[in-house]
Amino acid sequence: MNETTSIFNKVLKYFILAVVALIQLFPLYWLFTFSLKNNTEIFIENPMGLPTIFRWENYAHVFQNANIGIYLINSGIITLAAIVFSTILATMASFAISRMKWKHSGKTLLLFLSGMMMPAHAALVPLLIVLTRTGLYNTYWALILPYAAFALPMAIYVFVGFFNTIPRELEEAACIDGLNIYGIFTRIMLPLIRPAIATVAIFTYLACWNELMFAISFTSGDANSTITAGVLNMAGRYNTQWGRLGAGLSVATLPTLIVYVLLSKQIQKSFTTGAVKG
Repeated sequence: MNETTSIFNKVLKYFILAVVALIQLFPLYWLFTFSLKNNTEIFIENPMGLPTIFRWENYAHVFQNANIGIYLINSGIITLAAIVFSTILATMASFAISRMKWKHSGKTLLLFLSGMMMPAHAALVPLLIVLTRTGLYNTYWALILPYAAFALPMAIYVFVGFFNTIPRELEEAACIDGLNIYGIFTRIMLPLIRPAIATVAIFTYLACWNELMFAISFTSGDANSTITAGVLNMAGRYNTQWGRLGAGLSVATLPTLIVYVLLSKQIQKSFTTGAVKG
C-alpha cells in the first residue's frame, strides 16, 4: 500500500510539474509561431496553430529594415554598464554600512532603502530636466545612470544581509596577516558574496533589459534606443504587421533565454543561497 501510494504521489507530482511547465512554455511557443505568420493567419485563419507557411522573411525584415541589431547592441551596452556600476557602488556602500563602525551607518542604510519606495514615474520629469540641461539626453548615459541608481537600493539591501552573516573573525585574521581594509574587501569579502552578486546582477539585468518608460523618454531615434523602444517603434500608426512585430519580440526575448540556459545552475544557486542568507 505504501509503495502504491508513493508511486501515485510521484506520478501526481510529475503531472503537476508537467502542466506548470506547459503553462510557462506556451507563451514562448505562441510568440514564436506568431512571428512566422501574417495578419490574416494571426487574427482569422490560424491564431494558435503552426503557420501554414513559415514566413522567415519577418526576421529578415526586422534585421534589415527595423534596425533590431542596433537596438540589441544598445541594450547590451546599457544593461552591462548599469550592472557593473550598480554592483561596484552597492558592494562598497554595503561593506561600509555593515562592516565599519561609524555613527550614521543605520541612517545611511535607511536612506538608501527609502529609494525602494520611490516610484520611477515620480522621477521621470526631474530626470528629464537634469539630463537635458547636462547634455546627457539621448546618450547611453541617459539610461545607464538612472538604471544604476534605481538598482542600488535593492542591491544594497541584499549585500548588507550577506555581509552581516560573515563572521568578523575572518577580518581579524586578515588584519593579523597584514591586509588593509582594501585587501579585506577585495580578497576576502567579495569572493564570499559571489552568490549575492549573481542575484543582484540577474535582477538588474531583467529590470534594465525590459525597461521601457525611461527608454522612450530619455532617448530618441535609432542611434541610442534600446530593444524595448525599438520594438515599440515597429507598431504602425494605422497598420501594423504583427508577424514582424512578433519577430522583433522573439529576438528581444532570445538573449534572456540564452542567459538562463547558460547560467541556470548559477541562477538557482544564487536564489536559494539568497533565500537562506536573507
